[in-house]
Amino acid sequence: MKLRIAIQKSGRLYEDSVQLLKECGIALRNVKDRLKTEADNFPLEVFFLRDDDIPQYVEDGVADIGIVGENVLYEKNKKAAIVEKLGFGKCRLSVAIPRSQQYEGIRSLEGKRIATSYPFLVNEFLAKNNVQAEIHEISGSVEIAPGIGLADVVADLVSSGSTLLMNGLKEVEVLLQSQAVLVRNNNLDAEQQKLLDKLVFRIRSVKKANNNKYILLNAPNDKVQEIISLLPGMKSPTVLPLAEAGWSSVHSVLSEDTFWDIIEQLKAAGAQGILVVPIEKMII
Repeated sequence: MKLRIAIQKSGRLYEDSVQLLKECGIALRNVKDRLKTEADNFPLEVFFLRDDDIPQYVEDGVADIGIVGENVLYEKNKKAAIVEKLGFGKCRLSVAIPRSQQYEGIRSLEGKRIATSYPFLVNEFLAKNNVQAEIHEISGSVEIAPGIGLADVVADLVSSGSTLLMNGLKEVEVLLQSQAVLVRNNNLDAEQQKLLDKLVFRIRSVKKANNNKYILLNAPNDKVQEIISLLPGMKSPTVLPLAEAGWSSVHSVLSEDTFWDIIEQLKAAGAQGILVVPIEKMII
């Protein structure tokens, strides 16, 4: 029994998807220029596919699971259930208009020609807001459509916004916040589900590790209580006596989101010799 996973064969999610599997301890055989490979140390078969095809393969059961962007999953409207959001490949599907134009809300899109590679999602957005507009479906270089007279506005994926800026456009509406997700076929048997559970356990451990840092610091004993109040950790900080009398070593875990704010508070509270170490895996 093997679990079959579909990932991008190229594109913005390919490298992060392969890296995630490696961080989960899964050793893949040659992945360059391959359509299929197997793991050496986990019952996993990997298919390398076009991202647009992955939802269909998972729905049909050709692949048991897949890694795909939410934007593609929702645009294809296939029956594949999200198991886990993976935290990479973040972007947004947005409406953008020429910078020279004024935007006065969604009603400004009434009667406009909208160029997009995401007609299903754009149609849903327009219907939800009772806006009538003409959709022009194009497969690439959407951002040039207003400049060549093909459309009045665009609906396209945005990461940094630099491509819009280069083409004289400005972002005015966000239709969808997207990131890479792990999806599954809805009809996995008990053995397949057991393998999926093992994989998800590893993925969640890697994600927790990536989102946290291990911190060690020295603190005078009369400041220890104040310092540990700033360091909740997974349960509570570890406090060990140092060889030098009157001092202790405090060990804990900090979230990446609050890391720098808490470091400043620790220094203000008297912490010294602060060391920060990456966490490879985090099992809770």
